Amino acid sequence: MAHELEIVNGKAQMAYVGQVPWHGLGTKVDPNLTPTEIMEVAGLNWSVEKQEVFYQNEKGKYIRAPKKQALIRSSDNKYLDIVSDDWIPVQNQDAFEFFDEYVKAGGMEMHTAGSLKDGQIIWALAKVNESFSLFGGKDEVDSYLLLSNPHQFGKGVDVRFTPIRVVCNNTLSMSLEGKASLGISLNHRKEFDAEKVKLALAEASNKMNTYKEMAQFLTTKKFTQQSVFEYFTRVWPKTTLKSNMSFDQLMKSFKDGEKVASRNALQSMETLDTQPGAEYGRGSWWQAYNCVTYMTNHMSGRSDDTRMQSVWYGSNKDRNIAALGMAIEMAEAA
Repeated sequence: MAHELEIVNGKAQMAYVGQVPWHGLGTKVDPNLTPTEIMEVAGLNWSVEKQEVFYQNEKGKYIRAPKKQALIRSSDNKYLDIVSDDWIPVQNQDAFEFFDEYVKAGGMEMHTAGSLKDGQIIWALAKVNESFSLFGGKDEVDSYLLLSNPHQFGKGVDVRFTPIRVVCNNTLSMSLEGKASLGISLNHRKEFDAEKVKLALAEASNKMNTYKEMAQFLTTKKFTQQSVFEYFTRVWPKTTLKSNMSFDQLMKSFKDGEKVASRNALQSMETLDTQPGAEYGRGSWWQAYNCVTYMTNHMSGRSDDTRMQSVWYGSNKDRNIAALGMAIEMAEAA
């Protein structure tokens, strides 16, 4: 099975607290370990350095590539990427130390840490003592802090709040209200500024309340069979969908087993009432949106860790963002 998690000498470069995640990969650790100790167990206690890059000309002479350097991992001299001269690495130790004061203050607990894409993306996930619930406490959403330290050119350090719906373990990593973000990104042309991140996170934390308000609003608005099918075909469009077909024709074709929409859109219709937590807000746009996140978190992709990578950093992150906006739009029209 293909994995996005880095495997070194047969061992997944990941440490976790609590239940075994992602097909049992990783090493279970004591919840009382510090972020630095967890980093070491996860095999992330290495640094990166820049080295000059050379090419061979037509005369066989080696020439230094101008304004380019190779990013090399200290533990095994592994090449990670080509970066510019002014690119400043953020070492894993510096990134993980950022978590220390939050953990020591009791404001959060470490959850997982690991390496994706052969060491190009390092992450740490911590549970924040902040949550909200719907339906009299039955449907709980917890808040996590996701720190990503990419050793890749063009990608910056990213810290964001990540809500997770407990009943189905659906993980979201999104912006809210257009450009308003749950987190902050820092590029690699300036030194890592932990104080700047702290100030931004203080503001971003307040935006969790915005997500709570969105969730509460979605629970109050009902979809119809027609509107929810339209929603799924917008989230997962099919370019060959016959636009001149009426909804009744689409539904008849769908029930007859014809592929009138994308596979994921059709699977969403089938999963809508069977997904974990479907009993909470049944018939509401909250149920419809959670069906999308259930699909992206648990059903699409090759494996659990490739799905998680996509939800955090890839196409499904963008899909969840768009799907939330669509759900709000269609709920307002309901």
